[in-house]
This record gives sequence, structure tokens and C-alpha cells, in this order.
Amino acid sequence: MANRLDGKIAIITGGSRGIGAEMAHAFAREGAKVVVASRKQPGVDAVAASINEEVPGAAIGIACHMGDPAQIDALVAATTEHFGAPNVLVNNAATNPYFGPMIGTDPGAWAKTFQVNLEGPFALIQQVAQGWLAAETPGAIVNVASVAGLMAAPFQGAYGATKAALVSMTQTLALELGGGGIRVNAIAPGLVDTKLAAAMTSNPAIAELYTNRAALKRYGQPHEIAGPAVFLASDESSYMTGQVLVVDGGYVMA
Repeated sequence: MANRLDGKIAIITGGSRGIGAEMAHAFAREGAKVVVASRKQPGVDAVAASINEEVPGAAIGIACHMGDPAQIDALVAATTEHFGAPNVLVNNAATNPYFGPMIGTDPGAWAKTFQVNLEGPFALIQQVAQGWLAAETPGAIVNVASVAGLMAAPFQGAYGATKAALVSMTQTLALELGGGGIRVNAIAPGLVDTKLAAAMTSNPAIAELYTNRAALKRYGQPHEIAGPAVFLASDESSYMTGQVLVVDGGYVMA
């Protein structure tokens, strides 16, 4: 065990499956105490139990809906009560309820996408960063954006808009918080085989559009995003802030 995250206390949202679950496992293997957060308690309990089988006592699960400010407050409070004040935050939770032409996006789907993908992460950042500033202690924030926020995102317009905003927020917060020793970076995954991306990965024609363009000629797997997250949360990236680490198999560059 390399213990690159020894002494870290991390909150990982969207942690009940896919990329978030892989991140939670990877963080625990590297020595972090991990709070697995997602909407439903059974899901986070299952991931935490799996982690604790591998690294005893490394994880707990806390249900938290990223669209509910009260639940966000409770998440930070429960983390502090159980492990101590968090010093790493990974904003991974996201939703993409509408797949189709942007002009046809239902107002409810638009509002939900922005609530979960942007407003929730910002509220959680406010909570932890204000605590770090008050305590004059450093911290690391990793926002999971998307290549959909770096370029046109056909049939994922609302989702792409939230991820573009998350990238902008990452850069602004990095500039504003850097003097306090708080680093804010983002990961922009390409197409990854998750439930969120099932509309694309389960459609051979759509998946082929991605894999034909990507340099590696395939889409990614959730564990391939966990390593970059560990790096950005660790002291190995201590001189990095405001950056967007693209992990897409060479799609954007093509």
C-alpha cells in the first residue's frame, strides 16, 4: 500500500457506483478515510462495507442528495463527527436525465441537471472551503467535469452546459482560494462505461462514433478515472491548481 493519501479525510459524492465507487476504493487503498456519499443509504452502505473488507475502518456511507442544501450541511457535519474535518472533497455526483436535441430539453430536466451537477457541488465547496479558511488549513477539491464541458455536446446540451460551468467554477475558485492553500482542480473524463453514460455505451452506433475518433479506439472504465483523482487529491499535485485533467483516451485532441 503506497499510502499517498495517508492522513486525508475525503468526501466523495456520487460514490455508490461507477466512477465514484472506484475512487472511494482507490482512496482507501492509499490510506485515506473515505465518506461515500450518494442519494440512497443502501447504496453507500454497500460500497463502504466493500471498502472496509479490504481496508478495515476506512469508510462510512452517508446518504446525501446534492440538490438539498440541508443534506449537504448534514454530510459535512457527520463526516467531521465520525472522522474529523474533511481535507479532501471530490464532487463526482451528476445526473443527465435528458438525452436528445438541446432545444427540446424539458424545463424540469434542465433544472434538475443544474441543481445536481452545479448548484450542489458549489454548496458543498462553500461548506468545506469556508471551514478550511476559518481554520487556516489547506485542502484539495477535485471536481469531476466532462469532455462534454470542453466542446459541443450534441444530445447532452444541458449536461454539457453544467460541466462547462463546473470547469469555469474550478478555475475561479482556484484563483480565489489559492492564497489559503486550497487547491481546486478538475477531471474531464471522456466516455466511460457507467450507468450515467448507458444511453451512449449501450447504443453501438453512438459508441462507435466515440471509439472511432478516440486515439485508443475504446471508451473508458470507471477505475481509469480513479488514479487521476488520487493524484489530484494527494500531495504529489501540490503545485497544481485550476487545472482540468482530460482523461478521454485521446478523444478531444482528435
